[in-house]
Amino acid sequence: MTGFLVFAVVLAALLWAFARFGVWVRRKGIGGGLMGPIDEAWHPSADRFRRETAIHEQRVLPPRPGDDSFTG
Repeated sequence: MTGFLVFAVVLAALLWAFARFGVWVRRKGIGGGLMGPIDEAWHPSADRFRRETAIHEQRVLPPRPGDDSFTG
């Protein structure tokens, strides 16, 4: 019984660590480079969407200091 309890606690800790790592990767936005080839194999149109998003992000200019049109 003790062995099962230790196994369950270790498994729960690993799952929690993976979940926290996933949240961190999404927040930082670094998951695309790691999962890109796998995502491209399983979902080919995702690569096109990712490229369009990158181009759009490059085209969008940051607001200028003193430009109040973005404050609503």
